[in-house]
Amino acid sequence: MKVSYPLSLKVSVWLLLNLLLLAGLGVGFLVYQGGIGWDALVAGTSGTRAQATANVIAGEATAAATPEGAQAVLNRFGSAYGVEFYLFRGDEAQIAGTTVELPPEVKARIDLWPMRGGFGGRGEFGPGREGRRPGDFKGPRREPPEKAKREPGDMTRREPPPFEPGPERIPGRFVIRTGSPTAYWVGLRVPVVFGERGRFPIPSVLVARVDSLWSLLHFLDLQTWLLAGTGVLVLSVLFWLPLVRGITIALGQLTRATEEIADGRFDARVPADRRDELGKLGDSVNRMASRLDTHMKGQKRFLGDVAHELCSPLARLQMATGILGERAPAELRGTVEDVRDEVQQMSTLVNELLAFTKAGMQRRDVELTTLPLAPLVQDAIAREGGGERVTVLVPAELQVRGETDLLTRAIGNLVRNALRYADASEAILVSARREGDRVIVAVDDHGPGVPPEALDRLGEPFFRPEAARTRELGGVGLGLSIVRSAVVSCGGEVHFSNRTPRGFRAEISLASG
Repeated sequence: MKVSYPLSLKVSVWLLLNLLLLAGLGVGFLVYQGGIGWDALVAGTSGTRAQATANVIAGEATAAATPEGAQAVLNRFGSAYGVEFYLFRGDEAQIAGTTVELPPEVKARIDLWPMRGGFGGRGEFGPGREGRRPGDFKGPRREPPEKAKREPGDMTRREPPPFEPGPERIPGRFVIRTGSPTAYWVGLRVPVVFGERGRFPIPSVLVARVDSLWSLLHFLDLQTWLLAGTGVLVLSVLFWLPLVRGITIALGQLTRATEEIADGRFDARVPADRRDELGKLGDSVNRMASRLDTHMKGQKRFLGDVAHELCSPLARLQMATGILGERAPAELRGTVEDVRDEVQQMSTLVNELLAFTKAGMQRRDVELTTLPLAPLVQDAIAREGGGERVTVLVPAELQVRGETDLLTRAIGNLVRNALRYADASEAILVSARREGDRVIVAVDDHGPGVPPEALDRLGEPFFRPEAARTRELGGVGLGLSIVRSAVVSCGGEVHFSNRTPRGFRAEISLASG
C-alpha cells in the first residue's frame, strides 16, 4: 500500500526548512559580526583581523622613520588591498600618507578619540634632536605628566595612565560611506611610538579610503560571507526547484488533458504516478475521461445503429407516400403531401445522425494527407448548391493536412448553415489565410448570429439556440457537431463568434500542408 503525502504537508515542510536555513544563517551572521550597520563590518572576527593589519601597517610606517619610507609602506599595503591608507593623530593632524581632506563625518569620528595628557606634539617626520639617532621621529617638546601625590615615605613607582578611548566609540573602529563621489572610509585606532626612546604610544588612527564595496569586503576579508550569501540564494533556488517544477509539470499535464477532453478527445490521459492530491486529481481525470469515452462511443454507436435500421423503412415509406400522392383523390392530396414532408424531415434527421456517428466514430489515427484547399472548398460549395451567393477568397497555393471526405463535410455544413440563416440578398464569404504553420478557413455570413451565451455550446450534439428552434430554420442540432467532430479528427480546431454589427463567423484551424 502506497503512503499518501498531502501536497499541503510537502509545501509546508519545504517552506519551513528553507526559512529555518535562512533565519539561522542571518542570525549567525549578525551575532558573529556584532550588530547591524556599517560599523558591524569591523566588529567581531573581521574587525580583529582588520585591526591586526592596521597595527602592522602603522608599525612599519613609523619604523621607516622618514616621510618617504612611511609613504612607501602605505603605498605597498594600499596596492595589495586596493585602497589608500592615511595615518592621522587623534587631533586630526596627518602623520603619513598623501595629503587628503577628510570628509566632516570622518573627522567627527576621529575627534571622538581625544588626545590624553602627556601625549602632545604634532608627530611630524624630521631629523632627530640631540640624544636621538638620525631618522627617529621628531616632535615638539613633551611635558612630563603630572606626578601623583605621594604620602611621606611612599617610594612606590607610579606609571602614567594608559591610553583609553572615549566612551562614545569602543573598540575604536568605524566604517563610513560618503557620496559625491561614493567612497568608504575605514578608521582603525593604532598606537604610534615616536623614536626608540618614546615610552608611550600616541593615539592615532589609520584611515583607509575604499572606492567600491567589493574592495571594502576584500580589505575586511568578508568576500567569504558574500559568497556564502550568494550560495544560500542559489541553494534556496535549487532547494525549491524540484518541488515547484514537479507541481508545474503536473498542473501542465492536467491542463493539457482537460483541454483535450473538452475538445472531445476522450482518449487523453494524465500520468498518475504521484502520491499526493495532484496524483489523485490526475487519476480522477483519467477515470472521468475513460467513462466519457465509453459513454460517448456507446451513444454514437446506438445512434448509428438506430439511424441505419431506420434507413430502409423510411425509404420504403417515402416511395409509398409518393405513389399514394399520385393515386390519392384530389381532396386527400394535401394531407398526403403533409405526410411526405414529415417523412422527408425524418429522412433528413436519419441522414444527419448517420453523418454525425460516422464523423464521431472516426478513428483517431485517421490517415492525413496534404490537400489543395481551393478545389476542396469549391467542391463543398457545389454540393450545397451555394452558386453565386458564395464568394470564395482562397489562395490557390494554400494546402492543408486532412482527410478529403471529413473536410468536405465540415466546410459543406458551415456553408449550408450560412445559407440557411443569411438573407437571400446577402453574400456569404469563404476565405482562407496562413498564420504561421496553420491555415485558417473562415465562413462569414450576415445573418442574425447567435446569443453570446450560446457561443460556447455550439457544436454540442442536438443543441440549438432558442432563436433557431423552428422546423424551417432550426435543423436537428447536429450540423455544427458534425463540423467539430470532422475537424478534430483531422487534427484541427473550430471557433465560433458573432460579427459586428451583424453576422456570424465560423473558423477552422488546420495544419499547413
